Amino acid sequence: MATTIFTNGRIYTGDPQHLFVEAIVVKDGIVHDLGTHADMTLQWGRSDVHIVDLQGKTATPGLIDSHLHLGWLGLTFQQLDLSKATSKDEMLFLIKQKAEQTAPDEWIQGFGWDENLFVGGGGIPTIDELDLVAPHCPLLLSRICGHANLVNSKALELSNYHPDMAVPAGGVIVHDPATGKPTGMLLETASNLITPHIPKPSYEALKNALRGSVRYALAHGLTGAHTEDCRDLGGLIQTYRLYDELINGENLALRCNLLVYYTSLPELRETQMRAGYGNHHVNIGAVKIFADGALGRRTAYLSAPYADDATTSGYPVHEQEALTELVRQARELEMPIAVHTIGDKALEMVLDSLDQFSPVAYRDRLIHTQILRPDLLDRLALPHRIADIQPRFLAGDFPWVIDRVGEERIQYSYIWKTMMEKGIICAAGSDTPVEPIDPLLGIHAAVTRKAPGDTHGGYLPHEKLTMQEAIHLFTLGSATVTGEDHLKGTLTRGKFADMTVYSHDLFSMDPDELLETKIEMTVIGGQVCYAR
Repeated sequence: MATTIFTNGRIYTGDPQHLFVEAIVVKDGIVHDLGTHADMTLQWGRSDVHIVDLQGKTATPGLIDSHLHLGWLGLTFQQLDLSKATSKDEMLFLIKQKAEQTAPDEWIQGFGWDENLFVGGGGIPTIDELDLVAPHCPLLLSRICGHANLVNSKALELSNYHPDMAVPAGGVIVHDPATGKPTGMLLETASNLITPHIPKPSYEALKNALRGSVRYALAHGLTGAHTEDCRDLGGLIQTYRLYDELINGENLALRCNLLVYYTSLPELRETQMRAGYGNHHVNIGAVKIFADGALGRRTAYLSAPYADDATTSGYPVHEQEALTELVRQARELEMPIAVHTIGDKALEMVLDSLDQFSPVAYRDRLIHTQILRPDLLDRLALPHRIADIQPRFLAGDFPWVIDRVGEERIQYSYIWKTMMEKGIICAAGSDTPVEPIDPLLGIHAAVTRKAPGDTHGGYLPHEKLTMQEAIHLFTLGSATVTGEDHLKGTLTRGKFADMTVYSHDLFSMDPDELLETKIEMTVIGGQVCYAR
């Protein structure tokens, strides 16, 4: 049996029986023993035992991102990055620069623009402005949230747009009320009118993109990821194959739970894959559904109108009957569901649908749960339901979100401390590439309730989490989502030896020092998969 001792560290186990230890003994990928440096080296030190000296650094159970999109992230590495644009003019300049290097009729895809970061006014680029900077090549430019896209006239032309064409359910082509012409803004599923006309990447191109994002995740300290990729990687069967070849075949090791987009339900039936299918490195998760959109473009579905636009409350992606039917189809396959719910009305709809069905072996997850009316809290606090939160959203959304939802509603928004005190099981992720993959940024947001660089005391400071609570969300909380808390999430005898090692001591620092902390090592099953 292969034995390794990770020693000379400050190792936070997450296990109340022995919260901090100096050394962990690993046999065949499993935590075999743990304790002081002296005891572990005395008992287990042999000439054939491998010693890893942590040099006094702090380690925790391996960090697990409970909700992200590794396939999408890999593809964005190949797209025009608009996330750093701080004005409309800067965004248009970046597009023009890219267009000058692009052949006629060749698509330009961009990602990451956020009008809330634009200074000096000017608003979002119009279709006329997009046509001016890129007249010869079609554009599809995704907002940072992924729930809104900008296109130019060339994209509409190549996609056979006409004013009377049907728009997919839950989608909107925004028109100028004065002229009746498209503004270039597509909301939610309306982008499905465009994407079929964009040339698909080859299998090898997808594999290269995914390989890059998996390595990127490892370099950011992640030992596990719950990822939804069927839409980006060509359906369930191909997505599973890609992960199997990379994680198992190339030994990239990252433990990946694959959410299945609801349009791949026929593939689930065909393959007879079910939640838990696979092995401890690649396995099938829940059926992913969208209930609403995002707050940025007011497509999240609220129970009352937006504070800064009384003409809309957002809207559901699926009407109640259709949403219930999707849950029924998932339950026929004994599958849990994972539903994107940002607005309180969307969450109410999902809970109304779920209440009609018995739980299955794996927990249902309510993703984001950003706006929580008090009457919804008890409905979430059930042992077969998980609130899958993204703490980093706070740093990206405040302060503009206060104007969006109003002073009253903001008091029951992003309320993670309250949720945990109510007994709601919570896990944490990044939703990357919507937010950065770096889990330390999510932990920072959960602990400080502010964005990097902010000097105030935090938004809704009574909702701040302790460092241990925040780390719990990214470790045992995320393991609990998939029913694997008996295998990972703490460093306990008999569990996987998955660890994240840091340059700073997370438990004795000022929380803002998280922003300077580096990942020193990512360990999965006792194997060092990344070292700085």
